[in-house]
Amino acid sequence: MLAHPWIPNAFGNAGSLVETFLPWLWVSVPALLIPALARRSAIATVAVLVPAVVWCSLFGGTLTDKRSGGGDVTVVSHNVHDENPDPQGTARALSSSGAGLIALEELTQSSTSVYERVLAAAYPFHVAQGSIGLWSKYPLHDVKPLAIMPWTRALRATVDTPKGPLAVYAAHLASVRAHPSTGFATTWRNKTADRLATAVRAEPLPRVLVVGDFNGTTDDRALRPLTAQLKSAQETAGDGFGFSWPAAFPVARIDQILSRGVTPMASWTLPRTGSDHLPVAASLRW
Repeated sequence: MLAHPWIPNAFGNAGSLVETFLPWLWVSVPALLIPALARRSAIATVAVLVPAVVWCSLFGGTLTDKRSGGGDVTVVSHNVHDENPDPQGTARALSSSGAGLIALEELTQSSTSVYERVLAAAYPFHVAQGSIGLWSKYPLHDVKPLAIMPWTRALRATVDTPKGPLAVYAAHLASVRAHPSTGFATTWRNKTADRLATAVRAEPLPRVLVVGDFNGTTDDRALRPLTAQLKSAQETAGDGFGFSWPAAFPVARIDQILSRGVTPMASWTLPRTGSDHLPVAASLRW
């Protein structure tokens, strides 16, 4: 747990793999405690306290409820899944959240028209490019796709909120794959993260919001060029780990809401939809 930064990525991206599921290393504690009790060894039982204390030092603060009220804008991000059997129900659930901004990833040509129809009344401003869409209660302008992949999986827009302009980046980083021979394959994901990080670094507006499916957690060193520039809403103002994937039994938070120049006030996940991801939400103040 303490040495994860030194686990090399040279073969199979082992370091990134461990960091993706880092909080789950708590299972080492009962795994050690059971044989220690079976042996009736006081020394072994005391030794179990070492990983327990280390885990608490790393993640104890995450388990506290840091949420508060008073946000100016609520944002929702959701990978809606390209095989979602109920896009209409998903759209209604997201609209009922009352968010001022909704970013959707993994749109298809057919599902986009459904989301446009269902969300039109509550969200008069929207843009959909490739598999990425942004729905807003506030005017959008300066919208452009970001070339993080050969096809459009990211966009940038300026949102005219009541508190001033906000630069919003919505992205779906490339997927990762696990292969028995090559390990945790993240090459494309890392390249798309670097390209998004470059765009965010050059953003002239002081208030920036970056949301989407990153196919990685904020602990993953490979995403550091991006995450080091921004503040995680979940880590700053969440309650627990906020795991978002897979929806049936979430084990990792790979859907992120990150910001710069605004203050996260609360972060949470929304109930399951027809997607294999949970929607993530945050309220922001500035």
